[in-house]
Amino acid sequence: MGASLESSLAELTAIQRQAVEWDNGPLLVLAGPGSGMTRVLTCRIARLLDRSRRQRFRILALASSDGTARMMANGVASLASGLEDRTTVVTLHGFCTKVLRQHGVHRRLNTNFAIYSRTADRLAVLGDALRRAGAHHTRDTAQQLLPWIDYLKDRLVEPEQAEPHLAAMNGAIAEHPGHVAKAYRLYEKELRRGNALDLRSLIFETYRLFKPYPIFAEHYQTVYRYWLVDQFQDTHGAQYALLRCMVGSSFPNFLAVAEDDRIVSERNGANVRRIRALVRDFGCEVMQLPTNFRCPPDVVEAGNRLMVYNGRRAESNRPAAPTATVGHAANPDEAPVRCLAFATDAQEIAGIAGEIASLDAEARSGTAVLARRRAPLQAVRDALQARDVPAYLDLRRGDFASAEVRWLAACLEQVRRPLDRRNMALLGRSFEQFSKARVDWEEIASRSESEGVTWLAAWLDSVRGNGAEGTDDALVAPVTALAAGAITPAAAADQVLTCLERRGADDDLEEDLEAWRRLHRDAGSGNGDLSPAGFLPASPPAPGAVTLTTMHGARGREFETVFLLGLAEGILPSCRSIRTEAEDGGAAMDEERRECYVVITGARRRVVLSWARRYRGTETQPSRFLAEMGAPLT
Repeated sequence: MGASLESSLAELTAIQRQAVEWDNGPLLVLAGPGSGMTRVLTCRIARLLDRSRRQRFRILALASSDGTARMMANGVASLASGLEDRTTVVTLHGFCTKVLRQHGVHRRLNTNFAIYSRTADRLAVLGDALRRAGAHHTRDTAQQLLPWIDYLKDRLVEPEQAEPHLAAMNGAIAEHPGHVAKAYRLYEKELRRGNALDLRSLIFETYRLFKPYPIFAEHYQTVYRYWLVDQFQDTHGAQYALLRCMVGSSFPNFLAVAEDDRIVSERNGANVRRIRALVRDFGCEVMQLPTNFRCPPDVVEAGNRLMVYNGRRAESNRPAAPTATVGHAANPDEAPVRCLAFATDAQEIAGIAGEIASLDAEARSGTAVLARRRAPLQAVRDALQARDVPAYLDLRRGDFASAEVRWLAACLEQVRRPLDRRNMALLGRSFEQFSKARVDWEEIASRSESEGVTWLAAWLDSVRGNGAEGTDDALVAPVTALAAGAITPAAAADQVLTCLERRGADDDLEEDLEAWRRLHRDAGSGNGDLSPAGFLPASPPAPGAVTLTTMHGARGREFETVFLLGLAEGILPSCRSIRTEAEDGGAAMDEERRECYVVITGARRRVVLSWARRYRGTETQPSRFLAEMGAPLT
């Protein structure tokens, strides 16, 4: 056993060590905030690898987020150096992508499918589907229909079963069931036509693969002898059904960790009842890790006070009476929980940046700034950089920032999906942005149809023919060769990247070039998606940089100090949660309260909560969550 692993195991408590060494069948570990869930999972993986050095089986760990997956993978590599290649640490969506890329032909999928994760893309697909069928629709129509399609997919309802399923809902659906069912069928057909899946399709298609063919479950159980699932309580119905198909009824080496207070997707069907179902259906033993080793008592108390207000929380699970006074400390600036009020959102950004700038470099490296949306994080980054404070915007990007690399990604996608009209439009628009080229799209479409050439080939001929400003042969030639089948996509991308690097780059292009290189390094080592248009990891942080990420991105992660911005009515909680509180019984509000709970209990030392009296010129009130937590204003 290596020294790092031996030291880490020695630091575990007796109950943590028992979970790490468990070998008596399926196990559910119920854990509170700061009880070391991620540490237990990482140590368990490292110990399994260490004691089986001469064996070839692999370990599958399904993480709650991409950030947690990276953190766990890095932890395994440090504890079991040289053995980490036998571990696959991915989200469930990432695992489904790998399965369908390998076995999707059994579902009649072209395995180089694209993944549409953004709502705008999915609305466009639905709009195209309705238009192609001659159905009258508006953007509002698509926006009303898409949530119902998502509802059906989350419950594994086949398109053919949609109408009777919706009709049985006793008027809960505003649109006619037949109208929704038809839209669902057209949407699925349009996805297949464009060789694409959305995130819910990843789960549904993998379920459709495993359910009728148990041999696939047997294959993955043989390859992956041990399975671990993080944050199981966030699992909704379709994901749970898929896990049941994957694990079967007799797989012994299954371990899940869950915390019933941290259900952040209840509207999608995740709830405490599913934890009970896991124990029943999987035959799990239950172990509890109740001790908080991370948060100061005041932070735990603030979280417990907040969760008391969640009406759906079982009475038996309500926290004990308060044991600490939130926010009291000899030095108010060092209180475990502080709340800062500002006049405007601009002053909030400047004030938080000033607080962080006053910290020493070591304290900054353990500091995270969190918000619901990306925009305030970008503003904080700019304010910190103006103070010469390094900041790391830790966001996975669904697209590239620079027109040049967006064009390259679109070219590769067009070769894979030559009939993708939406991608072709993106390709042309992005090229025009950096080259000032103008092409006649009607001429391209006409030539493609009359001469039997692809849209990409016709477009390339047009671009080469009009001598577009800012374009050189070295940039377009590799794509031309790729379209003709003369070189591979990897070779074409490498040549274009080399050309772009020689031409000089602004900040966006430099960041994109580095992200692309890193994406393909990860893909080459088996840890990344081979699709260049897939989600990109954020750029690596500079030493000592402050972490800036969304609340969702902070799930499952720990920081010394957490700054949570925007705790105002209409921001956190959102206008939508406030508006629908009477209609949905507070379900959306409960979800936001749980999400707030998750991120504040990720702080090892202190939490700073902030709000402004005016956002974008509109007056606001302090978030109800502040009063519920008992956080003092300073």
